[in-house]
Amino acid sequence: MKFAAILILVFATAAFALDAGQKAAFFSLKSTDGKQVKLSDYNGKNLVVIFVATRCPYSNAFNDTMAQLSRDYEAKGITVIGINSNTTESFAEVAKHTRDHFPFKVLKDEDSKIADQYHAQVTPEAFVIDGTGTIRYHGALGSSDNPTTDPSKANSTEIRAALDQLLAGQDISKTKTKAFGCTIKRS
Repeated sequence: MKFAAILILVFATAAFALDAGQKAAFFSLKSTDGKQVKLSDYNGKNLVVIFVATRCPYSNAFNDTMAQLSRDYEAKGITVIGINSNTTESFAEVAKHTRDHFPFKVLKDEDSKIADQYHAQVTPEAFVIDGTGTIRYHGALGSSDNPTTDPSKANSTEIRAALDQLLAGQDISKTKTKAFGCTIKRS
């Protein structure tokens, strides 16, 4: 009975995830460099929010992919930020991981409230938010049809297609893919 209740909760949560066409949930979180960062700081700008982890083999397989995505799209006016919502990963651990792997800001969601608002379930899980604050894409960075923990097989083809269409002013042809990875560790 308890197992059935858990399954219902998992499927119900997934069914109500924020998706394309919905407004992004507001956040105000401390970044690993000690600054407060709010969603409203990006009003009028395109943003990629990726839920990340320090210990997840899926998320870590995509560290270089996420870093390259940030570098490639920064000059095109798209900012990438990470959010770590795992209650099992300390602020200090997240800060070190960020320094070692990412050229972008990572925010610490200490009590998983932002992950809950976005209904983010795994790491890595990405949301593309346009300048109006509307989610345009939700899902995997890439490889949604072939999940991997091998960094040599990690890619960002699915999110890049969405970003390129967004920059071209086109409708995004694939607004949702299946994010895969380690479950976000909530308290």
